[in-house]
Amino acid sequence: MAPATAERSTDACTLSDGRTLSYATGGDPDGFPVVVHHGTPGSRLFGALLSEPAADAGVRLLVPDRPGYGQSSSPPAAWSWEDWSADLGELLDAESVDRVGAIGFSGGGPFALAAADDERIARVGLVSSVVPPAENALATLASVPFALRAVFRLSKAVASVSGPSAVVSQYTDRSVSESVADAVAADFHEALDRGARAVERENRAFAGASLDPKPSDVPVRAWHGTSDENTPLPPVRTLVEAVDGTLETVAADHLGTLLDRRRAALEWVGEAA
Repeated sequence: MAPATAERSTDACTLSDGRTLSYATGGDPDGFPVVVHHGTPGSRLFGALLSEPAADAGVRLLVPDRPGYGQSSSPPAAWSWEDWSADLGELLDAESVDRVGAIGFSGGGPFALAAADDERIARVGLVSSVVPPAENALATLASVPFALRAVFRLSKAVASVSGPSAVVSQYTDRSVSESVADAVAADFHEALDRGARAVERENRAFAGASLDPKPSDVPVRAWHGTSDENTPLPPVRTLVEAVDGTLETVAADHLGTLLDRRRAALEWVGEAA
C-alpha cells in the first residue's frame, strides 16, 4: 500500500453571518478528521508541523485560521473562545464531518475545549496548553492593549531581519531542523500579517476570564513539558483532574513538547475513529 500523502491546501467557508473562516487541510486525505487549534499567535500554517505525522497516523487535518488571524474575517465584538464552537460547527457542516477529534496547542487549548460543546467532537488533546486565567508576561501586558500590540509588532520586525531562529527561540531552547524553523516562522508571520489585534484579544481573554472545567463524556488528554516557561504546568494538572482526563508530563519545553509528542497526540485523538 502506498503511503498517505501529506500535501496541504487552503480552503474557506462562508459563515452564516457572512464572515469567512479559512482553513488548511493536510495529513491523510482519507483519514479520521482532526481539527487542530493553533497557538496565540498562530494560523492555519501551523498545520505544516503536523501534516507528515498526521499522514503516518492516518489522520486528516483541518487547521482553521481563528477569527482575525490569517485569511479569516475578524470576529464580532466580545467574541471569545466560548463562541468558537458555533463557528467551528459551520466549518464541520461545510466539510460534511459527523465525527471529529480536536487538538489545541498553547493558546489553542481553550478553543479546543470549547469545541467539545459540539457533540461531534470525540476526543480533545491538549499540548502545552494555556489555562485561563493565565498568569504570565503576555497576560500582564494584555491589560495595556497598545503595549501588547507594540511588543508583537516589534517581535515581527526583529524576526523579519533575524530570520526563523528569532521566532523559534520564543518557544524552545533546543536546536530544530531547518524545516521546523521555517514552519514556525511562517506560522508566526502569517498570524501577525494583519497586525496584532487578534493576539491582543485572545491574551486579554486568557488573562481576564476563567475556564469552567467539568467532567464530560468527551475524553481529554494533555501533554505538557516540565520545562515549559511559556505555559506553566500546575494549572494544566488542575484542569485535567477537574475533567477526569489524563496528563502526560514531558521532559521538554513549550515547543519541544509538541515536537516530541505530536505523533502520539495525533494517534490518540485518531483512535476515536
